[in-house]
Amino acid sequence: MERTSAVELRNWRFCAALLGWLLLATAALAGERPTLMVMGDSLSAAYNIDRDQGWVQGLADRLGERAVVVNASISGETTSGGATRLPKLLRQHDPDIVLLELGGNDGLRGLPPTQMHDNLAQMIEASQQAGAEVLLLGIDIPPNYGAAYREAFTGVYRDLADQYDLSLVPFLLEGVALNDALMQNDGIHPTADAQPKILDNVWPTLEPLLKNNGVKQAAAHDR
Repeated sequence: MERTSAVELRNWRFCAALLGWLLLATAALAGERPTLMVMGDSLSAAYNIDRDQGWVQGLADRLGERAVVVNASISGETTSGGATRLPKLLRQHDPDIVLLELGGNDGLRGLPPTQMHDNLAQMIEASQQAGAEVLLLGIDIPPNYGAAYREAFTGVYRDLADQYDLSLVPFLLEGVALNDALMQNDGIHPTADAQPKILDNVWPTLEPLLKNNGVKQAAAHDR
């Protein structure tokens, strides 16, 4: 057997060191990717459409390898249910950004807006204490609930955004809710065709938070 030359040995050691450095750099980059967690109801859980067609999956696809997206949304979820589930999810996923999309089911059930406010405030504080930024996604309800209740309901999101200095999407379904072609037959849930529009409603407000967490601006072809 031929003896390994000193030059060959040095080359082998250099290649091994380089490979180790590349593996460490890759792991470090992976660890730096921010985690986004969406806490929502059926509007974010892709109700009655393929989950891969939902706006949250669209967000994950747009971000690609630049971030991790966790969809913790459950159809039928209320702010009370979300407040109960959130602490465990925060410990499990350690998100950098929490997107709160809850309240619609509270409104449809006619629950007191003050109760909704307190539940969302609890979730905001828990998220911030865990080191996450919060993006609040507002919802509106049909006018047949009465002007006073509707104003109190939508006012919850504005008040919380002011109180906690949060970024706010005033109405998640802007440009969707009143378009019959983009709504399912129940008049409550958006169709698969509506999901890109919903993502476009969220993106401009979310993008600055992504930049704050090291995510470079999406290329035009990603949008």
